[in-house]
Amino acid sequence: MRWRQRLPLSLQFSAVALGYMVLAAVLTLLLSQWLANRWLAAAIAVVVLLPLLVYHVSRAFAPMHSLFRALTGTVSSYRDGDYSFGLSWDGGGELGALVASHNALGDALRDQRLALVQRELLLDTMVQNTPVAMLLVDPGRHIVHANIAARKLLGEGHKLEGHAFDALLQAAPAAMQQAFANGGDGMFSVGDEDDEDIYHLSRRQFRLNGRRHELILLRQLTAELRRQEVHTWKKVIRVISHELNNSLAPIASLAHSGAELLRRGQLERLPVALSTIEERARHLEGFIRGYARFAKLPAPRYEPVAWPRFIEQLRGQVAFAFDGPVPEGNIRVDAAQLEQALLNLLKNAHESGSGPEHVQLALRRLPDAWRIDVLDRGQGMNAAVLANALLPFYSTKRNGTGLGLALAREIAEAHGGRIALLNREGGGLCVSLTLPTA
Repeated sequence: MRWRQRLPLSLQFSAVALGYMVLAAVLTLLLSQWLANRWLAAAIAVVVLLPLLVYHVSRAFAPMHSLFRALTGTVSSYRDGDYSFGLSWDGGGELGALVASHNALGDALRDQRLALVQRELLLDTMVQNTPVAMLLVDPGRHIVHANIAARKLLGEGHKLEGHAFDALLQAAPAAMQQAFANGGDGMFSVGDEDDEDIYHLSRRQFRLNGRRHELILLRQLTAELRRQEVHTWKKVIRVISHELNNSLAPIASLAHSGAELLRRGQLERLPVALSTIEERARHLEGFIRGYARFAKLPAPRYEPVAWPRFIEQLRGQVAFAFDGPVPEGNIRVDAAQLEQALLNLLKNAHESGSGPEHVQLALRRLPDAWRIDVLDRGQGMNAAVLANALLPFYSTKRNGTGLGLALAREIAEAHGGRIALLNREGGGLCVSLTLPTA
């Protein structure tokens, strides 16, 4: 839209007013020659010239009025999200500055809108093409948005927007229904052993336009877990092969040496060779037993266990200091499994470089659980070791199997509990085992 104005409005108005004042004076002078009353002549001149003055003033202000109407229209368009309008004003002055500022505002809003549209397109492209199934469910449990992966998983490729989510869930596999019924995040498997897909379910609540919505993410983990499984098996095979070689090579060598000593009749050296063979064989037997125990951990056989007697039995197998008096309460656990877990933790504490007098066991009664702490003053763990210490087969020891902490974790979780590791102030490590009371 363009408006032309050769002179500023103030100059135009001044010129028109001055011209009409001169014209009124001349007309009054002419009329006064025929009329005796000069004031009457002036009144007649004003009455005659006033309509013309109003016309010219309105004519002078017409572009400005039109400009103001255009400004009102463009502001309304901006409010409606239409930024395609612009104004042009040939005159300068304050109106020219106003038009320039208005156009600059429109350009800024238009650029922001284009950038926002581009970001929305990019975000939608990413959401639609991600392999994670994403669904947005409104308070009425209807699907507001579903990406391509969600359509393939739940709708055979068809659009899901507007469908009742609970109705779709009823047609889903039983394992998926159970995962949603459990609430929160979780994992579930779909299919049989020969064709099994593993999914991770994630659910998040948030408010959108003042209403609570739920974002559901279903991520397929089959390929990733298969890679982790292969990696774990390779690591197990490396550890087992290393340990077998360390034991079988000396056994084979000593067996050959023993046969040679027997042939030569040097029987006095034969007991040493046989003793070494026995020691390596027993070590190998213990190593294999540890792996078997971890791989085939049975379900806990719960029974009431009195703490004083349990602590006394444990103290008979490994040395430790007890923090405070032993509580008189009981706990329902598998005594053998809990004993094995604590033996592993206490032996680790002794092997951490801590003095024997600093290896402690602490027992605390929580509102709905028992907390058992194994403490030492050894070297502690750095961040990388803390992050991986509970993983099976992870060990920083040269001859370690990486099963002690992993087995303790398996036992704790089998009892519905948890295990945590943290470095202590002043050096050392604290391993906390938390077990529910019921």
